Amino acid sequence: MANPELAVAGGARIKRNRRTRALAVFRRNLGAWALMIPSLFCFILLVWKPLIEGVVLSFFKTQGYDAVQFIGLDNYRAVISNSEFKAAFFNTFSYTFWSLIIGFLLPLVVAVFLNEIVHWNSFFKVSFYFPTMVPGVAAALLWYFMFNPGQGGILNNILTHMHLPTSQWLQNPNLTIILIVFTMTWRGFGGTVLIYLASLQSVNRELYEAASLDGAGFWKKLTRITLPAISNIVFLMLIMQIIGVFQVMNEPLTMTEGGPNNASLTLMLQSYYYAFRYFQAGRSMAVGTITFLILAVLTVVYQIVSKRTETDE
Repeated sequence: MANPELAVAGGARIKRNRRTRALAVFRRNLGAWALMIPSLFCFILLVWKPLIEGVVLSFFKTQGYDAVQFIGLDNYRAVISNSEFKAAFFNTFSYTFWSLIIGFLLPLVVAVFLNEIVHWNSFFKVSFYFPTMVPGVAAALLWYFMFNPGQGGILNNILTHMHLPTSQWLQNPNLTIILIVFTMTWRGFGGTVLIYLASLQSVNRELYEAASLDGAGFWKKLTRITLPAISNIVFLMLIMQIIGVFQVMNEPLTMTEGGPNNASLTLMLQSYYYAFRYFQAGRSMAVGTITFLILAVLTVVYQIVSKRTETDE
């Protein structure tokens, strides 16, 4: 039979060894924890706490910004049944669609050509990135003055001097979203160009040399080497663009205030109006929560597709 005292002593020794190893691991990671804890605290305080409080507030009747009565899903019902929400919902998807048509391929095309340029490469990089440095509201105001339908509008002045018919530009419901997306693309595509360019420059040059020896032209190199090599970053930028455009607010707020006749209203802009124009914080949070859930679904889809792509490779 086993000696009970030896068994107890052995168990105590195992526990001491575990505590010693745990303490050693803690000491080894103490510096990392010291650096991470302040950031983690700020993240919880400034991101998760307001997010959770906003979701909770969406289930309450509010007076100003204070919750006064639990009403369950009434805020969601009121928001969804509102015609403005329907316009904002479909407009937001329209923004996303036009951003993919106008602004998704453009940075990739520019990056491919920049990658082939030998002379003046730095000049073109700075030129394309320059609009990104312009603050968002300033860029929106700049293009607002460009698209002004009155006599002071820059584009209409140019058309007048060329004896061509003028346009209502942003006041035309059929053009409003397209023009705002053009403004967003002008300001934002430079940063995406640099990301694509960094990915392109990491592609093995020997593959291009081997393809050239086999008689491959520019198009075959692009489709057989370049695009497959950067497909992961292209897909990542696609998802990031969809998520970013889905939250658009500054440009329509500055340029059209959601008009004309809600033609450029977005979900985030409607949430802003509920909070700061109508002072209905509960409904504002309901719209924000709906937007968050849609983006969460898109993120999950991205993660699933990304894992499948990595598995296939």
